[in-house]
Amino acid sequence: MCVCVTFIAIVDGAITTVALPSIARTFHLTTAALDGVVVVYPVCLAMAIPASAWLVERFGAKRVLLTALGAFLGSSLLCGAAADLAQLVAFRAVQGLSAGLLFPAASSLLYSTFNSWEQVRISRYMIVPQQMAPAVAPILGGLLVDHLSWRWVFYVNLPLGVPAVVFGAVFLAEHRGHRPGRFDLTGLLLSAAALGAVMFGVSEGPNRGWSSPAVVTALVLGAVLLTVAVLFELHVAEPLLRLRLFADRLFRDTNLINLVGLVPILGAMYLGPLFLQQGQGRSALESGTSTFPEAFGVLLTVQIVGVLYSRVGPRIIIGCGLAMVSGVLLLFATCDQDTGLWTFRTYMFLLGIGMGGVFMPTTVASLATVSRKDLAQASTLNTVVRQTGGAFAPAAVTTALVLSTPTAAATDPPVTAYQHAYLALAALAAATSLFAFTLPDGPARAAARGTTAAGGTAPRRRRHEEAH
Repeated sequence: MCVCVTFIAIVDGAITTVALPSIARTFHLTTAALDGVVVVYPVCLAMAIPASAWLVERFGAKRVLLTALGAFLGSSLLCGAAADLAQLVAFRAVQGLSAGLLFPAASSLLYSTFNSWEQVRISRYMIVPQQMAPAVAPILGGLLVDHLSWRWVFYVNLPLGVPAVVFGAVFLAEHRGHRPGRFDLTGLLLSAAALGAVMFGVSEGPNRGWSSPAVVTALVLGAVLLTVAVLFELHVAEPLLRLRLFADRLFRDTNLINLVGLVPILGAMYLGPLFLQQGQGRSALESGTSTFPEAFGVLLTVQIVGVLYSRVGPRIIIGCGLAMVSGVLLLFATCDQDTGLWTFRTYMFLLGIGMGGVFMPTTVASLATVSRKDLAQASTLNTVVRQTGGAFAPAAVTTALVLSTPTAAATDPPVTAYQHAYLALAALAAATSLFAFTLPDGPARAAARGTTAAGGTAPRRRRHEEAH
């Protein structure tokens, strides 16, 4: 269930871009005029995330997950049937709001069902949609647009999602944490506005320019609101976002690694197709088949990491994974106009091997010292961090390209600009790797072995109370 939900939501976030030219022709608009269709999704997703933990605690993870998935599928149907741009943007906003509840609810349900050593095994399966979905989305979108219609990039969610709703309604058992306190409306308004403004500014910065009034206003407003939201949440008795969880060093450090470490990782995934298509002039098909080997590298490494996690701990695995990412990015920085596709594919496979040592260990370790009653809140904070890091990645890449491109060639960055961007990403990955080696992972190793840090036996969660 969680695998299916994750796959659908990630694909939907990536597949729409492929359909923009066809949508523009249908509504007699330019592709640039459709910018809102793309941007509204991550903005609304970020705005919905803060409320997810309270909703899960109040109504239960199963009910929130199925309701959000139902709304997501309904809005997908409406997006496909949209008669004009205004309707499409409005229904796309509902999709984003629904997705903002899907990710934390699915994570809360999954990690409250299984203990730490089981989570390591489960993560081997959860990594599949996270890696396959971004690679499959452009290819699937192209096939649907070329052979059916752009409307099918939204309709395609239904044959995947409807069976998941039925399965969840029949087989998922209800799970609910402690009953939450009064709903923190002020905290929701502040955090939602802050995250929405920041996400808009980061998403639009590369397109409109970082000095454009709209981007500067959004980023400044977002920073101010975020500061106010943090101060408010730290002093209110029943906060919507339990920011005090960051007082736990393991939870704080793993989230910091996720926030910063995702930038070079996802930045490389964003930069690869640009280099192949713009820097080398290759086709979209050649680009897609050349970036895809990364997924195989991740899937291979995750199987090995699952075996090693409880023995060596997440600190060494994450640190070595990020170090390898940095090394492979240095290899990418040597690519030029004459670099062959199979050389690039080999580098992508090696990048995936390094990435596989980062994703699963950071997620499992981040929850190792979190109490069961705080799992929904911890999952929400994890989602906020990952979405923010994911938004920073393309912004960082685009900025690096712009700074390395002469003004006269602004629309056509030279190969050296891509090389400089890879070097910048490599430096960031190396710095994050050094920080990862300071991770206090003793409690995470103990939890993975089913023992406490003091050497006792950790209580296992009773599965008949949880969702399968």
